[in-house]
Amino acid sequence: MKETLRKHWSTIALGVIVVLFFISQTSMPIRSFVSWITAFSPSEIAKEEQVVLQNYDWNLIAENNSVNLKQSKGKVVLINLWATWCPPCVAEMPSLQNLYDTYGEQVDFYFVSGEEREVVDAFMKKKGYTFPVYLQRFSPPAQLEGRSIPATFLIAKDGKIVIKKAGAADWNSEQTRAIVQELLDADI
Repeated sequence: MKETLRKHWSTIALGVIVVLFFISQTSMPIRSFVSWITAFSPSEIAKEEQVVLQNYDWNLIAENNSVNLKQSKGKVVLINLWATWCPPCVAEMPSLQNLYDTYGEQVDFYFVSGEEREVVDAFMKKKGYTFPVYLQRFSPPAQLEGRSIPATFLIAKDGKIVIKKAGAADWNSEQTRAIVQELLDADI
């Protein structure tokens, strides 16, 4: 019996992991962890392929008031479309919080969710995140629409979309920080 168990321990371990993957209480942390270990630093779009955000007119809800993306025209902007139920979104949040902690006064951050305020607030409180969360009630400008979340856009002062990343990424990498700093230092 012991020998049979030793021979098949890897099969048993894999079976336990698969079962845990489908149990709702353990599924989110496991999926988030897998997303995180496969997340890399996002890449800058080649300069000749960067497009300019044409329309900044996007109304968002912050707490109990309306905010429009137009207020960020001419600034460096990071927009992250996410949800609390999305494992890749949850996986990249710590790196986004770290980036926000460093550049929150210099870069306009928009963390946009289509969920209800109570759900988002409970998630933020539980995780201890302090970045600004906006609720989406209207579609984003066409160039910011995507088919999946998370979707993150880093926009230069001149409106060029420098990074467009679908899926989890390490937003606190040296490479990303260098790109952000270069955008902040640029004259338009």
